[in-house]
Amino acid sequence: MKQISPLVRCITAPNSNPMTGPGTNSYLIGSDQLALIDPGAVIDSHLEKILDSAGEKLSWILVTHTHPDHSPGACLLAEQTGAVLVGCVMPDDGHQDRTFQPTTNLMHGDLLETEEFTLESIHTPGHVANQFCFLLQDENMLFSGDHIMQGSSVVIIPPSGDMAAYIASTQKLSDYAIDSIAPGHGNLLENPTDVLKGIIQHRLGREALVLEQLKRLGEASLDSLLPGVYRDVDRTLFSMAKMSLWAHLLKLEQEGRVIKRIDRHRAYGEEHWVLSEK
Repeated sequence: MKQISPLVRCITAPNSNPMTGPGTNSYLIGSDQLALIDPGAVIDSHLEKILDSAGEKLSWILVTHTHPDHSPGACLLAEQTGAVLVGCVMPDDGHQDRTFQPTTNLMHGDLLETEEFTLESIHTPGHVANQFCFLLQDENMLFSGDHIMQGSSVVIIPPSGDMAAYIASTQKLSDYAIDSIAPGHGNLLENPTDVLKGIIQHRLGREALVLEQLKRLGEASLDSLLPGVYRDVDRTLFSMAKMSLWAHLLKLEQEGRVIKRIDRHRAYGEEHWVLSEK
């Protein structure tokens, strides 16, 4: 466990892998009545560390989103502590934790106010539809879940993931007073303005590569676009990059900049994409 500010301690789960980085971060906030953000997966050693640190003071469990490395531990901890579950569920897209049932259904702008601290909920769809960030107003610290990760880009998986919404949500965060970002994976980020600008520039830069490759190739499938658009990414990560590429193309289609064509002579009607003539 690491004390990262006067009000916040971080406990990182032992679930390190290429997608989670060093592991999922769980954050304890306060000292008298505690709030926990993202209990993580059901990993006994991790949940025991949370209970040892929080004990009977755990009053609220907040979930940024219901992916299986962020929320499944919530129900078990609530059963043992009586803590109130706060979060937002969404239709299952095959990637959701269906065990999570919030006591309080989260809405944008909701406040959790105690004598020690105030947490404000900020709806930031994009990575997934029910993704929320939490702003600790007392320290201007943003708990970003999977909206922002330290050291890597967030994968956007349609249809629940939406690239246009992701960019808009990131732009929206620029309107808040944020001094640091506590990500769901990785270390504390203390240059939030640069981080937010960098994310938007990175996504728009990747989008420009999509358009460049479509101009070069003409009609192209996801697989034929991947090597050129993700030329800086290790091929072992192409399966995940392909999801974000799909999200970019859906955004460009919504904007009328590309057109999707279905080749029904191929297996399963493979999607191909071309530049719009507009």
